[in-house]
This record gives sequence, C-alpha cells and structure tokens, in this order.
Amino acid sequence: MTSPKLLDLMRDAIRRKHYSIRTEEAYCDWAKRYILFHNKRHPKDMDIPEIEAFLTHLASELNVASSTQNQALSALLFLYRDVLKIELDPDEINAARAKKSQRIPVVLTKAEALLVIENLAPQNRLPVQLLYGSGLRLMECLRLRVKDLDFNYRQITVRDGKGFKDRRTILPESLIEFLKSHLQLVKNIHLRDLADGYGNVYLPGALERKYPSAQKEWIWQYVFPANRFSVDPRSGVTRRHHLSESGVQKAVRKAAKLSRVNKHVTPHTFRHSFATHLLEDGYDIRTVQELLGHKDVKTTMIYTHVLNRGPLAVRSPLDTKP
Repeated sequence: MTSPKLLDLMRDAIRRKHYSIRTEEAYCDWAKRYILFHNKRHPKDMDIPEIEAFLTHLASELNVASSTQNQALSALLFLYRDVLKIELDPDEINAARAKKSQRIPVVLTKAEALLVIENLAPQNRLPVQLLYGSGLRLMECLRLRVKDLDFNYRQITVRDGKGFKDRRTILPESLIEFLKSHLQLVKNIHLRDLADGYGNVYLPGALERKYPSAQKEWIWQYVFPANRFSVDPRSGVTRRHHLSESGVQKAVRKAAKLSRVNKHVTPHTFRHSFATHLLEDGYDIRTVQELLGHKDVKTTMIYTHVLNRGPLAVRSPLDTKP
C-alpha cells in the first residue's frame, strides 16, 4: 500500500516551496501512480531505469500529451530531490518521449468573440471580457486581486503567472466603468463578510506570515470572489475564494452553443483570439509576446499561421487574376 508518510512528506515539501494546491494534487498523484506502476515498491529502492519505464509507459501505452509526460517527470524529480534527498540528472533519463502537439489554435473572429460574450450570464461576462480584452489565462484572471488593477495607467499586473513570473498587460478602457461598478459590489460583500467575522482571503504562505493583517485588507481581495464560503483544504479555514474555474468553462461552452458558433470554444480561445486580433491590427509580435508572457517568441509565432498574412499567407490561384 502507498505510504501515507511519504505523501505527507511530499505535501510538506511542496507547501514549503509555496506551490499551488493544483500542483500539490498533481505531483502527489504522479508519485502514487509511479509507485503503483512498480507494484508498490518504495521510490528509494528505485532509480533512473524505473523512472524511464514509467515515462515510456505513459508515452507508448497511454499516449499522453508531451506536456503531461513532462509534468510527470517534474513530479518525480521533485520527489527524489526534495523529499528523498536523492539527486538525479534529468539528462540521463532516456525514456520514449510523447509527441508534442502541433495543433493550430482555434480563433474566433471579432464578431464571434463579441457574440459569445453577449450570450454569457452576467456573473461570467466580465471575467471573459478580460480574457479577450487583456489576453489573460483563465486562472490568471480568476486570481486577480483588487490591487492588480491600475485604472490610471490602464494596465493589469499578473502575479505569479506561468513560470512563476509577473507581467503587465493592457486593461481595456471600455471595461473600466464596468469594473469600477463591479468592485463596489464586491466591496459591499467584503464589508458584510467582515461584519460577520469573516472577510479574510487566501495569501501565499510567505505573505501571510509577513503581513498577517493583509488578508482582511480590501486591496488583497479577489476581483471575482465566489458566491459562497468554502473551507481551505490545507488550513481548514473558512473563507471566500475566487470564482470556480469549471463554472466559467461551463458558461463559455453554453454561450458558444447559444451563439451557434461552429468552433470548439473554451475560455482559452479568447486568449488565442486576443493575440491573433492584435497581430491583425498591426501590432508587432514582440509586443504581443510580452503581453501574453511567452518566454520564447516562437510560441507567439503560432498565431501568424491563422492570419491573412505571415509565413503561411499564400493566396490561392483561384483568387489571383491571370
């Protein structure tokens, strides 16, 4: 049977690093799957050959995506390095590699994007408008705090985005008044929570220790708080978290169906559309790269493949005059 002690040690190590609860759940799940794959042997009794066998199984038998296999590898490296204190060289791990997806992103036209947004329920419309208007990832949007919105400079600060990096992106001018009205409603909820003995919000461990009173301050509250309280699975504290990720995803699917848009639409589709439409409007790719927070411009280059110009912008012979 999988040792609870080992997983408890792994959870403790993850929390000391201030990784998100989603990372904690994923890493612990990979550790369990690794142990079960090798008939419940303890990881300290296994080494690189066993890791290679597990990763090869994921790629060859389960046909997982490249990103999934990479996450599994990261989890196992964390287990050995940070829990078992065993250093492994990733360059020595030679497992069969999952193929990296080369799919071109689904992009909505401007009219389609606005139509889907129009068909969203009011409580989900503003977050999705920010996905399209600012190029945010869904969790980046839902984790926004009041202090991250700068109305004077019309910019949004994204904290701990992908790769644990901060960045700034644009705040659409057309949303400023809507956001200000929304924040007034949120503030009223916060004041009511404080009066009822609640009103504290989750802060990453280091911040909570450094600024113990900050969790009840207005500027640290979520821009998009949940409708009800929930119990923090780590601390057991009852507090108001941010809107549910799955709730927004379901709302977008429903709105796309109502709009009769014949494309596979998810919240991330609005980020793809943001990038593509900026390039269509003539903004340079480096600017778009910075707004999206891409480490490599090659990642941003994929949006040129859905433009009417760019590396693959070839005109059909039917469209050219003799």
